[in-house]
Amino acid sequence: MKKNPILILVLGLVCVGAAAGLGASRASAQKPLPSDIAKALAVIDGASAYAHVKTMADPAFAGRMTGHEGYTAAARWAAGLFRAWGLKPVSAKDGYLLPYPSPYTVVRSAEMTVSLPGDAAGRKLAPNSDFLPLIFTDSGKIEAGLVFAGWGISAPELGYDDYAGLDVKGKMVLCFRGTPARDDRYNHHDEHRTRMQTAQEKGAAGLIYIYPEPLSNPNGDWRRGFLPAMISEKVADSLLKEIGVTSAELKKDLLTYRKPLSSALKSRIRYEVEAENHPDGIGYNVAGCVEGSDPVLKKECLVVGGHFDHDGLHMGFLFPGADDNASGSATVMEIARAFAALKQKPKRSVVFVLFGGEEKGLQGSTWFVGHVPALFAKVDAMLNFDMTGEGDGAWGGYTDDALKPFLDEADSHVGIIRGLSKMSGPAGVRGSDFAPFYAAGIATASIGSNGPHLAYHLIGDTIYRINPDIMADIARVAFLAGRAWADR
Repeated sequence: MKKNPILILVLGLVCVGAAAGLGASRASAQKPLPSDIAKALAVIDGASAYAHVKTMADPAFAGRMTGHEGYTAAARWAAGLFRAWGLKPVSAKDGYLLPYPSPYTVVRSAEMTVSLPGDAAGRKLAPNSDFLPLIFTDSGKIEAGLVFAGWGISAPELGYDDYAGLDVKGKMVLCFRGTPARDDRYNHHDEHRTRMQTAQEKGAAGLIYIYPEPLSNPNGDWRRGFLPAMISEKVADSLLKEIGVTSAELKKDLLTYRKPLSSALKSRIRYEVEAENHPDGIGYNVAGCVEGSDPVLKKECLVVGGHFDHDGLHMGFLFPGADDNASGSATVMEIARAFAALKQKPKRSVVFVLFGGEEKGLQGSTWFVGHVPALFAKVDAMLNFDMTGEGDGAWGGYTDDALKPFLDEADSHVGIIRGLSKMSGPAGVRGSDFAPFYAAGIATASIGSNGPHLAYHLIGDTIYRINPDIMADIARVAFLAGRAWADR
């Protein structure tokens, strides 16, 4: 999941009650819910959500890399649940599994050695702690020089170019992820795809990001002969020692002076990676719906979704993605179960979608927005759930003022959200699956838990970090808000 800075809030849990999450004092002051809604709300269960996360994060599904057979098996499992709960397929042709193209890569092995000035033998780096290939790398073997190129951005139209006067042909580019200033005009240049394309067009053999610790990252395009990777700040500090600066100091200087500080380094790198690219991979959005009760308004739909995918199995390392985003998927599942239990359906239809390919650049949600099922004339709004599994409270953002009263009223029955932030401006490259809907002018809201999400894109994102109660309470808020919105 790519998190949008305009959404990040620190929020907390006010109270969690009995079966429907009602605190005694809050419940006594709150107008009781109609019996049908209360019964459906009571269907939502933290233990059920937890069990779903445990299944999704199981090694049997190989980290749910979209396009890979592990993801496809997980998608079929989820489709079976939608069927069992009585959700209606949204496609007469494809049923619950909506296919779209999703090339993918599996990294089989990799070795990296860095040689500092005066040390010809070099130091062999440890995979997953010192370095990781980016999970869209080609196979290859190289021994090359290193060039530090700031943010790896070439944007002369904005008066900024990290590559100006720099010869990177046949070398490995070392850079940070980010931009020289908070300016939406840099969004395109901050995309991994753009940064990789720029480096390759400049003649580089590969690009290496500096991160606090290496993360798994499949969000990019396979490029023939190009070898992208990540190294830790600790390793980077050893490489930058020859120019008398640490990675933290250098990054601070780039942000302070907002001008390129690029430099060729005397250190060298030996890097070998074996990767298997699958250009014909197929991804799936898992979708089912509760049809609206109004003969006209049922052609409009509320989409309730979260991404189902994660980063896969690479070099023997499993990235299980329990919090990111099996938790959000389990939250969507509990909301779906509650809607299926309603005797009186809302006026508008509600579509539940587990999106593929979010980690690869919002692929599944972008595809859905461009290929809305023929059952529906339009998407009326979208509620997104991403990383809802860790912490004791919730945060949220919305794009349309009309949504906020519905979320506030729903939370008055649950008490899990302490604040909601209005989103404005472009969602940028670090958004979640709400972003394509938002870009299409559709009212959206996105909700997650307050964390801390300490194992983000790491092998430690396991079931052991998950809080079942926070997922259930977020699902309760979403069910109440979504039902009222769809029935307005």
